[in-house]
Amino acid sequence: MFTDLFKETIRSLAGNKIRSGLTILGIVIGIASVITMVSIGQGAQSSIESNIQSIGSNLIVISPGAQRGATVSTGRGSAQTLTVEDAEGIKAQVADIKGVSPEVSKRYQITAKGTNTNTQVVGTVPDYLDVRSLKVDFGSFLTDQQNKTSAKVAVLGPTTRDDLFGINADPIGQTIRIKNVDFEIIGVTLSKGGSGFMNPDDQIYVPLTSAQHFLSGDTFVSTISVAATDQNSMVLVQQQATDLLLQRHKIIDPTQADFNIMNQTDIVATASSITGTFTILLSSIAGISLLVGGIGIMNMMLTTVTERTREIGLRKAVGVRKIYINLQFLAEAVVLTFLGGGVGIFLGWLASLLVAKFVNLPAQVSLSSILLAFGVSAGVGIIFGFYPARRAANLSPIEALRYE
Repeated sequence: MFTDLFKETIRSLAGNKIRSGLTILGIVIGIASVITMVSIGQGAQSSIESNIQSIGSNLIVISPGAQRGATVSTGRGSAQTLTVEDAEGIKAQVADIKGVSPEVSKRYQITAKGTNTNTQVVGTVPDYLDVRSLKVDFGSFLTDQQNKTSAKVAVLGPTTRDDLFGINADPIGQTIRIKNVDFEIIGVTLSKGGSGFMNPDDQIYVPLTSAQHFLSGDTFVSTISVAATDQNSMVLVQQQATDLLLQRHKIIDPTQADFNIMNQTDIVATASSITGTFTILLSSIAGISLLVGGIGIMNMMLTTVTERTREIGLRKAVGVRKIYINLQFLAEAVVLTFLGGGVGIFLGWLASLLVAKFVNLPAQVSLSSILLAFGVSAGVGIIFGFYPARRAANLSPIEALRYE
């Protein structure tokens, strides 16, 4: 029975090649769109999480801003409430930490020997290496002595080095100009990878006091980064730092805190939530085309039932059971969706690779997205093929035979 059913299904679909092809095309577009959108969303989520992890290990970030309940009224660095003394207090009084790094960061136009670039300049201290899990490729990093004397020295990220002096050049001893102040290059950091405005490879590091004296012109810091000794102690370190800053700033009500503190786990969770919502949105939009493809299948099958009414009546008159007629038309709908699903999966995978290569957007095709798309295509075939198949099976043999 199943062999005959398969042969009959293929014969019926092949008899209307153009109509079957157009119906399959609707499913192909829907499946390919869903896989492409999901892969872009998952790739973006993986990239963002990787970038967040690359900024440091067991990291807690304290930024200024007047906090009111769950909202912060001022963005990072827009308020001036944190000082170097706050960072020193945390380092001296909070347990289970391996480093504290006060930072002043801002984007500047950088010039050097006829070249220029616009990048982030971070004024910081030697602990920055441990806090941000950063390593020096060659040369040296900032020292406590350079911070005490406000030395005009700078360490370049590899991307900034390539932009200013050429790929893999040795800029040690060369000079760059930041805000009309000359800084001598003393080192280049090892590449960590990343993208966006906070890419550690596309930054310049100068002594904190130099950044305050020559660049920002004040004594406040834009962030304080704290590295806990391990992941288990992050919550305790965060609570101790919060209590200490409330005490130092003479704030009794925690909801009136003039700073905002987040740990790396919170940042990753927030980013994952945002990218997850973004993926669902993209998939929902792409799913509309899949729904349209399903309606196309129902339309084709209803047309097929109408065209083959006399054939159905003849089959029922010679004793073919209702379930076999039901299966015949349902099988045609499922075969259409499976063919469309297979081609759509391939095109979706190919489109994801092309997007990642030429548009420079991260795309990550996962087995779960393929299985989901294939399962949805099968479901579309069954759901949208059920009504036409049921209608064919319920036709009266006498009325069907008399149909013109």
